[in-house]
Amino acid sequence: MSDTGAKNERPIKDSGGKVMPVEYEVDIGDTAIRVLEWEGCGPPLLMLHATGFFPWMWHPIARKLAGDYRVVAPYFCSHRRAEPESGGLSWEQLAGDVAALCGRLEMQKPHAVGHSMGGAVLTIAGGKLGVSFSRMVLIEPILLPEEVYGITIGVSDHPLARKSIKRRNFWKDGQEVRDYLESRSFFRSWDAEMLALYSRHAIVEGEEGGFTLACQPRQEASLFMGSMAINPWPLMPQIDAPVLLLEGEISENRGFIDLKGAAKRFPGGNYRLIQGAGHLIPMEMPADTLDIIKDFFRSA
Repeated sequence: MSDTGAKNERPIKDSGGKVMPVEYEVDIGDTAIRVLEWEGCGPPLLMLHATGFFPWMWHPIARKLAGDYRVVAPYFCSHRRAEPESGGLSWEQLAGDVAALCGRLEMQKPHAVGHSMGGAVLTIAGGKLGVSFSRMVLIEPILLPEEVYGITIGVSDHPLARKSIKRRNFWKDGQEVRDYLESRSFFRSWDAEMLALYSRHAIVEGEEGGFTLACQPRQEASLFMGSMAINPWPLMPQIDAPVLLLEGEISENRGFIDLKGAAKRFPGGNYRLIQGAGHLIPMEMPADTLDIIKDFFRSA
């Protein structure tokens, strides 16, 4: 598929009849972005993943939206290089990449879904850069307390960057990968298909053998550091699209991120608490996430 945004009238399906995405690269001027697209003849839908993840994590949800929507999910990890010690990759830069991508693919006033980092980037794109969205679902967006923005801290002082830069990044074989995933409590609440997608796409064959993370630890740390670059709170009133914020009932972020307060800042803001879910709502409850997205986008 070319990067002009051309699309088929019907979604592409595999031999078993399941909708599958096409993967291609989009030149946005000073860099290129890899995207997955679940083709359809409906309105455009942009889906942004969380820090350190990848577009395939949307597949169980996106394939069931394809047809009703033209679903596009970019990969925001390695398309720009940045050093975590130098402030990382600014989320305002990522928002600019969203704006450029929408223009290149002729996605006019798309619907939008963003998880974690993706939710904050969508907020910046809409509130600061004037990207116009039809409706937005922000799932556990990283909207830090206002007083945090503008503070200069190092990697060792950023709890998530400090942790990610030390993340394990080598497994000698597939069995070691499987043993690792099974041993981590982080994955125990995940949907089985989501875990299989993570295993297939997040940990890849290394250039010198073995397996490594697809999003390298230093680059993930750079993304976390970039969260401090711009305060999204003053931008929320500039977004006139209806916005739904989803928060996991047992998310560890509830102690310091005020998503109820954020919902009140958006002129069309709505808030919903997802019972029994943590920060990774789409990975834990993809079917529920799909239903919520469909219902919100179809509501008057």
